[in-house]
Amino acid sequence: MITLHPLRWGKTYESMEMNDVVHFDTGEPIAKFGMVGGGIVTRDLKQAHKAREALLKYSTDDLIGMCKEAAVLFESADLTVGDSTQSVEDFVHQQSASTGLPEHMCRSNLKKNSFVLAHMDEILQCLTRGLDLSILSKGFGEEGRNVIVSYQCQTPILGAILPNNSPGVHTLWLPAIPLQVGLALKPGSQEPWTPYRMVSAFIQAGVPAEAFGLYPGGHDAGGAIMTSSPRSMIFGSAQTVAQHAGNPRVQAHGPGFSKILIGDDVVDDWENYLDVMVESVLSNSGRSCINCSGIWASRHTREIAQAIAEKIGPVDVKPPADPDAALAAFTVKAMATGTYAMVESDLAESGVTDMTAQFGEKLIEREHCAYLRPMVVHADSPDRAVAAKEYMFPFVSVVECPQAEMLRRIGPTLVGTVLTSDASFIDQAGRCVEIDRVNIGPIPTNRLNWLQPHEGNIIDFLFRSRAYQIADMPVPAGA
Repeated sequence: MITLHPLRWGKTYESMEMNDVVHFDTGEPIAKFGMVGGGIVTRDLKQAHKAREALLKYSTDDLIGMCKEAAVLFESADLTVGDSTQSVEDFVHQQSASTGLPEHMCRSNLKKNSFVLAHMDEILQCLTRGLDLSILSKGFGEEGRNVIVSYQCQTPILGAILPNNSPGVHTLWLPAIPLQVGLALKPGSQEPWTPYRMVSAFIQAGVPAEAFGLYPGGHDAGGAIMTSSPRSMIFGSAQTVAQHAGNPRVQAHGPGFSKILIGDDVVDDWENYLDVMVESVLSNSGRSCINCSGIWASRHTREIAQAIAEKIGPVDVKPPADPDAALAAFTVKAMATGTYAMVESDLAESGVTDMTAQFGEKLIEREHCAYLRPMVVHADSPDRAVAAKEYMFPFVSVVECPQAEMLRRIGPTLVGTVLTSDASFIDQAGRCVEIDRVNIGPIPTNRLNWLQPHEGNIIDFLFRSRAYQIADMPVPAGA
């Protein structure tokens, strides 16, 4: 059985306390990992400056080259992970076994992470709008116009409390390394595989091991990372996001409430966009913040909901190795039963209709896990509570709303796909502060352009622009 040890700035730590990683369906242990407490994390993070110092010995271009090599290693090589050698197939099987994700989704998320590493130079150029990256490293430089520009790094490390639900989110912390910022990561208890394999790939590619801390543990370990890191990421619920709202030290990622808005000029031809809607709802088993949780239109909403229901309503549970498996398990059964109880409460409201009721039971319970099959509901007004809900399975509400009211009623929306050729509606969508990522035209909400920022620009999070002036110094007498 593989054992994953904590990593304290590149040094393996033999922990006295071990926890099991178990198979989602059988409950059998498939791995174990050493735990660390908040005291160890706090002590280590007092030396966080050494992680950045180790990275500053290499140029940004050198580190980008290492990212490209790490991409190849991460996606194709046998790597040392914990006390074992892990092949790519081992990684896929282990990740699927502990998270409940179908294996083909694990491979897809692996490729997402690899793609970001392989294209790190292009991504950073886009995120910095073409800034000479040596300016970030040095702290100042000339950008042109004979003006000195300065960007000050706000932290020696990026802390991250990593989730269990979708391995694709790990793309968000990868740019820290070429930006010469170390990493202090708390892996998810069910998905330690991506951070451990990624760190191994980085180190084998030449990135100094002293730049990495891996701290599996309980809430106290995560709390210590959040408290001791000048900049940190956390992934969680809407309550988690609200808890950290307005805190410049924390970038909180929660539900996306991503939506598709269908303009009046194209809504009569809604069938042309059915595949876009289905993919947006069903991809990655509906687990991502970029999955569509709401489709808004002024008319034909019941027909739209019925058509989507006929596409995804029959989807059923399949073994994780099946290439056609579309549903991920809830590894904690109580999360599935609790979620379904909330959905049933939503359905009890007047004006809300379950369009997938004809396709059988939605809650599938097993001994150690549970599944929720896809659901499509119709809401006759944005006033219905379900219009503002998002759940961690393929679930979408189709909401009837006049176009003139949509943009002021949709609420926070990570990805907004706007189906229209109406120039006025396009302009209004572009100005809508509720939408973070705007897609104009038939682009599924789950299809990201990695050359664009996602929920905030990591450059703006880790660096700040400031004034930097250099005077002409007088030459000392006799010099």
